[in-house]
Amino acid sequence: MYSLVALFVFSVVFSLLLTPMVRSVCRRYGLVDHPDARKVHRNPIPRAGGIAIAFSFLLAYGLLLALGAKAGDLVWSARADIGRLAPAAAMVFLLGLADDLVSLTAAPKLAVEAAAALLAYQAGVHLNAIGVHHLPAWLSLPVTVFWLLACTNAVNLLDGLDGLAAGLGIFATASTLGAALIQHNIGLALAVVPLLGALIGFIFYNFNPATIFLGDSGSLFIGFLLGCFGVLWSQKSATLLGMTAPLMVLVLPLLDTSISIARRLLRRKPIFSPDRGHIHHRLLDRGLNQRDAVLVLYACCALAALCSLAVMNAKVAETVIIVFCAFVWFGIHRLGYRKLEAFGRLFDPRNFQGMLQAQMRLDVLEDSLAGAQTVDECWTAVRQASREFGFTHLAMRLDHTFYEERFGEEKAQLQTWTVRVPLSGTEFINIGHSFQDSLPSPVIGPFADALRRAIEPKLPAFRQGIDPNAPVRIVKFGHLS
Repeated sequence: MYSLVALFVFSVVFSLLLTPMVRSVCRRYGLVDHPDARKVHRNPIPRAGGIAIAFSFLLAYGLLLALGAKAGDLVWSARADIGRLAPAAAMVFLLGLADDLVSLTAAPKLAVEAAAALLAYQAGVHLNAIGVHHLPAWLSLPVTVFWLLACTNAVNLLDGLDGLAAGLGIFATASTLGAALIQHNIGLALAVVPLLGALIGFIFYNFNPATIFLGDSGSLFIGFLLGCFGVLWSQKSATLLGMTAPLMVLVLPLLDTSISIARRLLRRKPIFSPDRGHIHHRLLDRGLNQRDAVLVLYACCALAALCSLAVMNAKVAETVIIVFCAFVWFGIHRLGYRKLEAFGRLFDPRNFQGMLQAQMRLDVLEDSLAGAQTVDECWTAVRQASREFGFTHLAMRLDHTFYEERFGEEKAQLQTWTVRVPLSGTEFINIGHSFQDSLPSPVIGPFADALRRAIEPKLPAFRQGIDPNAPVRIVKFGHLS
């Protein structure tokens, strides 16, 4: 315990001392983050705070080893657990530093991150189970790499407000430390403590109003280490829940990243393109200032951290997971991600049943029109389908016959919108619906396409034997006139 306390104190002190030094160097050499329309800060801010985090992390170990005796002996005995992450973590840190200096594109960043994930896997960071499902050996590697890439970039994407990513790191490392102590996993505890201390020292300069940012050197480094710590945590889990607890700890950045990717895919934009749709942007758009938005997200992180520790108790794990998932769903709903809610409704069994019934009605319509031999038979098929789909008004002109009907006397006077389906020349079909009634818009396109596909090929046959000078036959409400 003495070594853990010493590591924590050393890392906090080093971070408090190094951060203002790094800030001064960044200002001197113009290594600053300039404001733009998407960012919330108004002045250039030094952006390579990850240097202070990484060096505080390393110097804490160095000082503890230099002290010798029992303090250094414990670290030395756990060097395998700590040292196996060093090459991979160093690679990610240098990648982030290079990005802070020259702004790399997404492809080389992902390539280097994947290489670092492979190094971590080779060093023993293996994701062996998801929930209660154990992974075969051949699947463990790609899943581990995917997890580490997701965590690394999730923290990076969330780093959009003063103190947000650093605060998330504090809650995540604190809960991981708690889990390590509960599991008596000294190696993991020794790996986590200096990161926790470095982040606590750094937050004094990074909380609103921030005088220095983490930069990619910090956010990528923190995200990668948190991903590795989560896997090491799950490897020592005494329950079958595996990655459930680490997943809870990182739910905020992972959820934000997942929503961002889904949002950009739905809008047909590159998944790495910047926008103002992140969770923290949503809170700002609802009227919160930076400080309040970060505090709200801190509260969410604290709740996630507590749940991650509680779920380690098998007796309450199921209840905690259910409550946690309900909380996450409530949060998504309150943030107003309408496009995602609409996408989610596609998987509602009731909506699926409605779409299936609509498709069946369209199939029946096309079959009926395919067998129609006269214009009147076509009208009968279209009329029946229009009733079933809930249209309030139907008008159709085929050759020298004009049909029209309003379905329901009480709807005859209602205002309606109308869609015209042109066939050829003066021939058309109009379908109308009341503004006061709801109709799923996806029905309109398939209905119109079905009419064109089935009726247009029949028009030449219908015109045979018809006098072009004959008066138009009008049928309204089923009565000839």
